[in-house]
Amino acid sequence: MPGSLGAILTAMVTPFDADLRVDEEAAVAMMHHLIEHGSDGLVVCGTTGEAATLTDEEHLRMIELAVTEMRGRCTVVAGVGSNDTRHAIELTEKATALGADAMLSVTPYYVRPNRRGIVRHFEAVAQATDKPIVLYNIPSRTGTDMPNDLLAELAQLEHVSAVKQANNANLALIDGLDVYAGNDDILCRTLELGGAGGILVASHIVGPEMRRMFDEPDRRREVDAGLRDIYQALSVTSNPIPIKAALNLLGHRVGGLRLPMVEADEHELATVREMLERHGLLQTVQT
Repeated sequence: MPGSLGAILTAMVTPFDADLRVDEEAAVAMMHHLIEHGSDGLVVCGTTGEAATLTDEEHLRMIELAVTEMRGRCTVVAGVGSNDTRHAIELTEKATALGADAMLSVTPYYVRPNRRGIVRHFEAVAQATDKPIVLYNIPSRTGTDMPNDLLAELAQLEHVSAVKQANNANLALIDGLDVYAGNDDILCRTLELGGAGGILVASHIVGPEMRRMFDEPDRRREVDAGLRDIYQALSVTSNPIPIKAALNLLGHRVGGLRLPMVEADEHELATVREMLERHGLLQTVQT
């Protein structure tokens, strides 16, 4: 069974216009595209959504837009993490008031708090909402890993109900938590373990196929094997550079990236284009 938030959740990009302002019209179009192509829910203003370079006003507006547009059609999980506990509390309170279905709260990054600090941080965040909290363990970005025994301890906090596990080496079921694959390449393993699903990037372009991995367990490994090169191509450089390149090639208006992220270079773009062509997603131009 999927978690209460659904099984296939897409960590959505934030579209920008030519001046790198948030393109709300394009964002709404992307939301509808995703829920029409396999997604049970949307995660807005996470890593893939370039939350690090959004102002709080932009950040909260994206959450509001998702809640308003998608109400009743899918779940909306709001990225509300910060390396400043006060700021995380503020974002959590405001996202709760806006009506998000759940909160995605990342381990405080850069400052690298010790275990006691992590517990205190999430205790404070948990008191700021009555909505489910999805912990986000991604040591490759934060510099700090939350081992499984710590996740089990945090599961005892009121409202802490799930984890997005983006440390493949830690993947395991955790008492008290729905476990979501935090990397596309462990969705199959997560489902086979009995996890809830995944918070995914490739589902922007192959959502129906990833949905099949949940709906058709007997064919799960076969489907996963056919998607491996997609995961690899979308990892050719830092996320969300490749997925934005892919979406733009496919005609979705998602625009560029804000510094310090930069657009795909010639090699990266070629890697993404070849993958799309190989899977019949982008027809090769005949000359």
